[in-house]
Amino acid sequence: MGLLEGRGAQDGRDLGSTGRVLGGSTKNTTTPHFLVLEGPCLGQGGAPFLPSPHPPVARAHKSSWGLEEKKPMSCLRTQESGFPSLLAPLELSAPGNWETHLWYARESLLPTISAPQGPGAAMWRCPLGLLLLLLLTGHVALGAQKGRGRRELAPGLHLRGIRDAGGRYCQEQDLCCRGRADDCALPYLGTICYCDLFCNRTVSDCCPDFWDFCLGVPPPFPPIQGCMHGGRIYPVLGTYWDNCNRCTCQENRQWHCDQEPCLVDPDMINAINQGNYGWQAGNHSAFWGMTLDEGIRYRLGTIRPSSSVMNMHEIYTVLNPGEVLPTAFEASEKWPNLIHEPLDQGNCAGSWAFSTAAVASDRVSIHSLGHMTPILSPQNLLSCNTHHQQGCRGGHLDGAWWFLRRRGVVSDHCYPFLGRERDKAGPVPPCMMHSRATGRGKRQATAHCPNGHVNNNNIYQVTPAYRLGSNDTEIMKELMENGPVQALMEVHEDFFLYKGGIYSHTPVNLGRPERYRRHGTHSVKITGWGEETWPDGRKLKYWTAANSWGPAWGERGHFRIVRGVNECDIESFVLGVWGRVGMEDMGHH
Repeated sequence: MGLLEGRGAQDGRDLGSTGRVLGGSTKNTTTPHFLVLEGPCLGQGGAPFLPSPHPPVARAHKSSWGLEEKKPMSCLRTQESGFPSLLAPLELSAPGNWETHLWYARESLLPTISAPQGPGAAMWRCPLGLLLLLLLTGHVALGAQKGRGRRELAPGLHLRGIRDAGGRYCQEQDLCCRGRADDCALPYLGTICYCDLFCNRTVSDCCPDFWDFCLGVPPPFPPIQGCMHGGRIYPVLGTYWDNCNRCTCQENRQWHCDQEPCLVDPDMINAINQGNYGWQAGNHSAFWGMTLDEGIRYRLGTIRPSSSVMNMHEIYTVLNPGEVLPTAFEASEKWPNLIHEPLDQGNCAGSWAFSTAAVASDRVSIHSLGHMTPILSPQNLLSCNTHHQQGCRGGHLDGAWWFLRRRGVVSDHCYPFLGRERDKAGPVPPCMMHSRATGRGKRQATAHCPNGHVNNNNIYQVTPAYRLGSNDTEIMKELMENGPVQALMEVHEDFFLYKGGIYSHTPVNLGRPERYRRHGTHSVKITGWGEETWPDGRKLKYWTAANSWGPAWGERGHFRIVRGVNECDIESFVLGVWGRVGMEDMGHH
């Protein structure tokens, strides 16, 4: 067997089973700076070979050094008893700075190494064999060393106890590996764990069931008491929210979650989108985390009118002889810049105020021929229209129109909505705007705008509201001639999920418990109508309407709903109104 010597060699030093030092130099008397060892083809350069509870017998460190060939060279190696043997990077520099590196390979694949011939013989000799000797640049080899060291340097997984102690990892994959096998690994709570014998060392990275499944012994670490969720351990009585349901960690380390129906129901979304209902459902993020009950209580807010109001006289509109209404109409196209965009009532159950202010804003703008284009203040109604009204806990449409006629309101810029700052509906702030009569039914504000940046505190009023007939043609004619109208409607659980298309209430929840089927009364602004032809040739008529759930909901805050069949009672109670506009208003503005 050939030998290889270096300057300052400590020849003959006995390393037992690891071989004999043939050449090297030292930083001190116990730690060689580099080693050249004689023995079987095993090696580790630049880092200790396979860490264990006991330090390696020899450590080989990267270094540049000159060599003198004495005899043909055999393999370079370090070896640690009891572990699979690998050939690891070892960087040597002969005169002329010619460099080469040995790459990782299992012992069973290593060829016999012999000396090369010719000018490069000052380095060492080895046949290519299975191409296990690769010429690499120095930084690539160093990177490989660093990658190899990650597992050795990583902290143990179970220093504070075993997480997910009952998890079936090795057992699920029927995985137990001898020695060290870095690919004998499985995902574990955001990291990886191993099922090889090498994991069972002082700093353990074994999977939780390795000891029981692979070794048949109890684990050496205690289980952590608590419940796992999302890679995190929660203590007993710890909680997290799953949509609208609170989950609590029980003493038996099991989660107990509430079973409230959520406003955003992924199962219902999928059922609607997979069915042929003519519209699409989606997750409106503002509703995530709310229960269905909260949606009904906080996102609607119109109290169904009393029987006396529901029986009020209807004003019938008759088409003139030969008059034909268009198949499609949109108020914003006939009155550009006079139809206002939807507002957002937040979690204030005040649709009674929002829909009233929305219709009045458009009607005042249209009837003043654009001389007055206010966005009227829902907050003015919520805080000041308190007689038989409940603010953000619900209100009556007839009471809202009475207040607009007798007291009037200012613009939303003057008196902005305050409900967005609260998470849930509650008592509204006290009224900050009052008015007094100035003659001929007109009124004047008696306070400055609550918004100190706005000076215009003009009061806007309307005439008495009137009820339209329930025939869709009459509603269409009124809308086309005088502007958007207000409509009462019943909102069901699936309406909150509306994303686009022509809405109609679906039966997807009929097979579920009754608590999943809820409805409440709402009010909206109808702005137009249209007609859509389906692939099978059917024509579906619809209304277009503005909601008060902000522009991110539905079709930019609007929705379409089936027309002509009183879908969700939307044609059962429809109101119109005239803006109170005098010649002095036209001239003044």
